[in-house]
Amino acid sequence: MTDPQKNNKTLFISDLHIESPDGPIINSLLNILQTRVPGADALYILGDLFEAWIGDDDENPAADRVADALAGLSADGTAIYLMHGNRDFLIGQDYASRCGATLLNEPTVIDCYGQRVALVHGDSLCTRDTDYLKFRSQVRDPDWQAAFLARPLLERLMVAQQLRQQSKEANSNKASDIMDVTHEEVVKLMESLSVNILVHGHTHRPGIHTLRLQEPINGSDEACRIVLGAWDQKAWVLEFTPEGYDLKPLPHQPSSGK
Repeated sequence: MTDPQKNNKTLFISDLHIESPDGPIINSLLNILQTRVPGADALYILGDLFEAWIGDDDENPAADRVADALAGLSADGTAIYLMHGNRDFLIGQDYASRCGATLLNEPTVIDCYGQRVALVHGDSLCTRDTDYLKFRSQVRDPDWQAAFLARPLLERLMVAQQLRQQSKEANSNKASDIMDVTHEEVVKLMESLSVNILVHGHTHRPGIHTLRLQEPINGSDEACRIVLGAWDQKAWVLEFTPEGYDLKPLPHQPSSGK
């Protein structure tokens, strides 16, 4: 039965890379949370909400603003879900609780108005970038994370800055196609999860791609890969309804000038 208090829509975003408590990106997010999300069934944030995350114990005014807004939506009945990205993979249960959010494993499969939809951040699909995958395996290891989070906050900040600089230098020397998803890996994942729709971010190449599966799923070999956009130039929101889906670019909100 349809809930009359709901708008029967689910929203997906990723790759905001928030750094500042003010500015076009965070102000656009807060505007969208105030104008487009209320009444929605759910909001999924598929990684890289923040540019960096060194622990839930870090005092972060931007994270505070986001948490307050998400918690308000959660209290009003919109389910909030957070998935780790390659920048904010250390977001923990403490911060998720402040947001009223549920942390998602990767991959996650959801039922979205009768359709099975797979969700990932997207970096795990970039299998041609072997150096990055080695790094990802290291920093996603629970023992590595526990050891890192046990360090003093200032030391963690310095390590994060160093890793970020190393990442920028490494990426500048890589061919752009290496940092995109591998088609065969996409097909393999979708077939293993028995889904016809995959939603991810990470690559900063928004679009909707049709592909063919080797093995039909739900009676069809046609599948769809929806890539969420990064928020560096505009805000990108994927809106799912019982009637279908729409990937929308939205203009940024200006800084408040505070």
